[in-house]
Amino acid sequence: MSNLTGDNSVPQQNPDHEGNSQNNDPKPVNPKPKERHEDYEKENFDFERKLPLPITVNPKINLEALLKEAEWILSLPKPKEKGLFTVMSCNEWMEQASRRPIPNMLFSEFWYEGELCMLFADTNTGKSILAVQIADSISRGIPIPGFKITAQPQTVVYFDFELFDKQFEARYSNNFTQHYCFDKNMYRSELSSDMDMPKEFESFEDYLYFSLEKTILETKTRVLVIDNVTYLKSETERAKDALPLMKHLKDIKKKFELSILALAHTPKRDMSKPLTRNDLQGSKMLINFADSAFCIGESSRDKSLRYLKQIKARNTEHIYDGDNVCLCRIEILGFTHAGNGTEREHLREQDTKDRDFLIAEVKRLSGEGMTQREIAAELGIGTGTVSRYINQ
Repeated sequence: MSNLTGDNSVPQQNPDHEGNSQNNDPKPVNPKPKERHEDYEKENFDFERKLPLPITVNPKINLEALLKEAEWILSLPKPKEKGLFTVMSCNEWMEQASRRPIPNMLFSEFWYEGELCMLFADTNTGKSILAVQIADSISRGIPIPGFKITAQPQTVVYFDFELFDKQFEARYSNNFTQHYCFDKNMYRSELSSDMDMPKEFESFEDYLYFSLEKTILETKTRVLVIDNVTYLKSETERAKDALPLMKHLKDIKKKFELSILALAHTPKRDMSKPLTRNDLQGSKMLINFADSAFCIGESSRDKSLRYLKQIKARNTEHIYDGDNVCLCRIEILGFTHAGNGTEREHLREQDTKDRDFLIAEVKRLSGEGMTQREIAAELGIGTGTVSRYINQ
């Protein structure tokens, strides 16, 4: 009978020995090394532990069955896959979409579940205050007075690249006492002061993205607020940098089924003109990849008054456009709803400096190849005015 040796080697059979009916060992064989490895030992030996396999296990049969099933699956026709595209009939798309939950409101019609939403505004207009207020509302499942939320309470992570912990405390306390009490679902994250980037990361952005996803997994969050996107990519005003930035945000949104609110600044603009998508730092390249976008404007009539304006929407119609902006009064802990109005009544009256700025914008857009009609629509002026400014 064959036995294991002290060095755990596979027993060798005597080629001259003939087995009999009373011997239960395999018939003596003397295969070549390659045949032995593929036939005898693969069926009867555990190479890692160097022990015979249990007699009830037959891995070769299971493996063959598994391989056949895999081959059968791979051989199935895939008429819906067309390279980068998935093609189905409209009715099939409707059927697939009907199985998905209806998106809930996170912040009225401005932001819905599952959306990558952009919130942009000029410096010191209160976009961070509003963003924290929205995050606090989502974490509790309680709407901000005057606004709507239909989503259930959810875990929110607020990535704060604007304030340090003491500055955050000062904003949400009374002279560092009587602190505002946030919900347990509300988390805040900031950059570590002693951060040392590991060598395996080629850039700060790569390490930032890695840390972002790690935080998502550890907190099991469904909602992210990023304040602001300029810290996620160098020079977001450059179109070539905007594309990978938004692509990454869309990727993690889909990968983790997230809702993302990303804050951004507006560059220097003409305060006598309505807010448009071109006022977002990074311009159309950023906003084209967003599902929705809204902005905060400052009233020229009252320094404490702000207005919210929808710039882009996919899950709803444009409700808060230039003829129906949402008015808010900014206070210590957030925005207070103050009714509705038109944007034009809160714009600054144009003076000589504004006119000079507008002329420069017309010439810049014309130099970029835009037609006079496109420039007029973009800046909200007549085509005759555009023609006159170009010729000045």
